[in-house]
Amino acid sequence: MHRTRARPGRLALVGQQVSLSVLMAMGLCASMYGPALHAEIAGEHPTARAFFYSATLLLAFLAAVAVASARRRPSNVSRSHLVALLMAFTTLPLLAAIPLAQVIVDTRLLNLYVEMVSAATTTGGSLYKPTRLNDSVHLWRAVVAWEGGLVIWVAAIAILAPLNLGGFEVAEGNTSLRHGGEGPNAIRVRDRSIEPEARVWRALGTLGPIYIGLTLLLWALLVTLGERSVTALIHAMSTMSTSGITDGTGMTGVGFRGEVVIALFLVFALSRQTFTTDMNRERSRHLGNDREIWTAGLVVAAVTVLLFARHWVGAFEIGDLSDTEAALGALWGSIFTALSFLTTTGFESVHWEAAQDWSGLNAPTVLLLGLAIFGGGVATTAGGVKLLRIYTLYEHGRREMNLLVHPSAVAGMSGAFGRIPKGGIEGAWVFFMLFATSIAVVTLALTAAGLDFGAAMALGVACLTTTGPLAEIVLGGQGTLNSLGDGGKLVAAAAMVVGRLEALALIALLNPDFWRD
Repeated sequence: MHRTRARPGRLALVGQQVSLSVLMAMGLCASMYGPALHAEIAGEHPTARAFFYSATLLLAFLAAVAVASARRRPSNVSRSHLVALLMAFTTLPLLAAIPLAQVIVDTRLLNLYVEMVSAATTTGGSLYKPTRLNDSVHLWRAVVAWEGGLVIWVAAIAILAPLNLGGFEVAEGNTSLRHGGEGPNAIRVRDRSIEPEARVWRALGTLGPIYIGLTLLLWALLVTLGERSVTALIHAMSTMSTSGITDGTGMTGVGFRGEVVIALFLVFALSRQTFTTDMNRERSRHLGNDREIWTAGLVVAAVTVLLFARHWVGAFEIGDLSDTEAALGALWGSIFTALSFLTTTGFESVHWEAAQDWSGLNAPTVLLLGLAIFGGGVATTAGGVKLLRIYTLYEHGRREMNLLVHPSAVAGMSGAFGRIPKGGIEGAWVFFMLFATSIAVVTLALTAAGLDFGAAMALGVACLTTTGPLAEIVLGGQGTLNSLGDGGKLVAAAAMVVGRLEALALIALLNPDFWRD
C-alpha cells in the first residue's frame, strides 16, 4: 500500500481552509489578552476583566465559526481576500470596540466604533480626551493600529500587487517577494499561477518578523532613552504603523534623542525598499537611488527651508535672532514635523511650538495638509497619494514641458522616464483625480453634516490620508472629533476606510467582471 507522506506545510494547508476574515478576527481577539495582562499588573481589575472575558468569549465564538466554514472554499480566492481586506477595516472594529464598551462609561457604540475604525485604518484620531482613557485603553488603540499596519504590509504584497493596485501600477520591474533567496520559498507576487493563499502566508512569514523586530527594537531604544515603558511601546507601535497614537504625552517624554530615533524609523514609511526587496530588485541594494526616498528628501528639505525662513523673518522682526538654541530647535522641529506628516504619522516635535514662540508666528496648516496629501511610500503603512505617484506625475510633467519647448522632439524611454512602466502615467493620473474627487465629495458631505468649509476640508484630507492628528490640530485638540454629529462621524469613518484601501481597490470590488467566475 502506498503511504502518503506528511508534508512540512500541512498545518499551513489546514489553516488555509479557514476564511481569511475569520483568521484576522481571531488574531485581533487574541491580542486582547495583552491589554488585559497590562491592566491586571497596573491594578485596573475591571479593565483587565473586560479585555479577558471579551477575548475568551469572542475566540470561542470565532472557533465555532471557523469549524463551520472550514470546508467552504471560495470560487475566486483573490476576490475573497480583497473582500476580507475591506472587512478588516469595517467589521473587525466592531469586535475591537466590545471590551471598550465595558471600560469607557457614558459613551455610545457609534463613538467606540469610529474610534476603532480610526485605529484599524492607522488614522489615529481620537474621539476622547487622553485623560478619559487609562493606559490599557491607549495601549489597545495602539495595538489595533499596529495590527492594521501589519495587515497593510502583507496585503500590499499578497493581495494588491497581483491586482496591480495600491501603487504597484507605477512600480518598475517585476515585483517579487523573496524569502531565503532563490529556491522553493521564492515567490513572485505578480505570478498569477501561484495560489493567492500561498502568497498571503509567505508574505506574512517574511514581513511579520521584520515588522515585529523593528517595533521591539524601537521600543527598547525609547525605553533606554528614559521613556516610560508603556508609553514607549505605544510610540513604537504608532511609529511603525504611522498612526500617530499617543497616550496624551506626545513627544514631551521622548526628548530630542528620542525624536531622532523615531525619525530614523519613519524612513520605513518612505520606501518599501528599506525593509524588503520585492520591488526593483536590482536597484534595491542602493537606497541612494530610490526615487521615493529622493522625493521625500526634497519635499522635507523644501518645507523645512520654507518654514525656517518664515520663522527667521519673524524672529528678525521682533529682534530675537541672538537665541541660537531656539533657532536650532526651530530647524529640527521643522524637519521632524515635516517628515512625520509626510509619512502621515502626525507626531509634532516638542520644538514645533518652540519655533512658533521664537518667531511669534503660527505655522501654516496648509503645509501640513499638503504633506499629508503627498503621503509616504507605496506598499507601506503611510497613506496619501504616495511618493512614487508624485514622482511619476513630476516626470510626466517635465517631459510635457520639454515637448512644449521642442515640439518636434522625439521623447525616448531612457533615463528616469524609462523607469515608469507602461500605463503607469495613466494609472497615476487616474488615482490622483479619484483622490481629488474623494476630497471634494467628503468635504461636501461633512459640510452637509454641519461643519464649516475650512474644517470640513481639513477633516476630509485628514481622513482620506489617514492622518488623524492633522484633524485634531485643525479642529482644536484631541477629543474634538466627538463634537461631530452622528452623520459626520459616519462620513469620517467611511473616508478613513476609503483612504486606507484607496478608491481603485473599491472600484475593483464594484467591477462586475471581477465577480464573474
